[in-house]
Amino acid sequence: MSAHKTTIKLTSAHRVQRDGPETVARFEIHYHQYLNAQGEPVHSLPDFASDPDRLARLYRAMLLTRVFDTKAIALQRTGQLGTYASSMGQEAIGAAIGTVMRDDDVLLPTYREYAAQFLRGVSISEILLYWGGDERGMNYQRTREDFPISVPVASQTAHAVGVAYAFKYRKQPRVAVCVLGDGGTSKGDFYEALNLAGVWKLPVLFVVNNNQWAISVQRDKQTAATTLAQKAIAGGIQGEQVDGNDVIALCDRMQLALDRIRDTHEPMLIEALTYRLCDHTTADDANRYRPEEEVEAQRINDPLRRLKHYMVNNGYWNDQKEEQLNKACIDEVDAAVKAYLETPPQPPESMFDYLYEELPDALKEQRSHAAGRKRDD
Repeated sequence: MSAHKTTIKLTSAHRVQRDGPETVARFEIHYHQYLNAQGEPVHSLPDFASDPDRLARLYRAMLLTRVFDTKAIALQRTGQLGTYASSMGQEAIGAAIGTVMRDDDVLLPTYREYAAQFLRGVSISEILLYWGGDERGMNYQRTREDFPISVPVASQTAHAVGVAYAFKYRKQPRVAVCVLGDGGTSKGDFYEALNLAGVWKLPVLFVVNNNQWAISVQRDKQTAATTLAQKAIAGGIQGEQVDGNDVIALCDRMQLALDRIRDTHEPMLIEALTYRLCDHTTADDANRYRPEEEVEAQRINDPLRRLKHYMVNNGYWNDQKEEQLNKACIDEVDAAVKAYLETPPQPPESMFDYLYEELPDALKEQRSHAAGRKRDD
């Protein structure tokens, strides 16, 4: 399925006296896909789609994330990492976001945007530290203003509105890019954020990773809306659907959206249609609620497979390049894992050190107790 390069249309009808009810508004949601599941163009492609270097960088971002993902799950299964959220099958969304954002934009992620975070300078070892229970992992050494991973569902949408308001107040040409899952669009936080973003005309892009499952709740049990993109209409902002497994379409549509937001300071929402090929987290067993046949049928849409086919078909990629890149990604992940495992843990009392500017007396006593227990041990 493909679509013309158009955006949502919000048109008010002329009020004409009729016998029946009058139409006061009409809305359309458009869907965008440039490559089909076989990596074949179904729509005119943007110029960068013929740039082998840029395509290779996109593919590398997705492959590195896939290699990291596999290693992180192995670490969790062997007791060397805490509960971990995989991004398998959804890497194109993060890769596109990380590619099109400017350095001074601010990312407000959920727990599946590793590709975007890596492209923006967050290190693999920092992400491992976070999932290992060490909050220093969210104290990014490079992207200092990007927000930490948000596990509470949709709470980051309100934060994004605050960030975007600061940009508008300071008259800065920056954009807050907020990512949430399909389940997050059913939360009150999301609707409140849309409403304020629309009323205040804020420079924020909401990206909905519609992977069809909110933990064990499938898409049609979450909401009766035909699309999630149409929820933007309630906030008076534009929304559209994009094939979330087509990294070329994602990059193009997100770049157009960011340019428009930067020029007009009017928010926008992109619903990226994809599929969660993995469990919700390593604490989940999707086999309990999701038929394996459904998962297998979705593997043809794997975003890595799609971009690779396109590059091979156009002479941009071959087996030798694939082997070299795969080895480089494995080496990079292994080095990050080594750094993570060799990082000395923080003392238990450090959990009190960043709560208040001045610690209350009650917590001072608890901190001393934690420190004393450590010494006794």
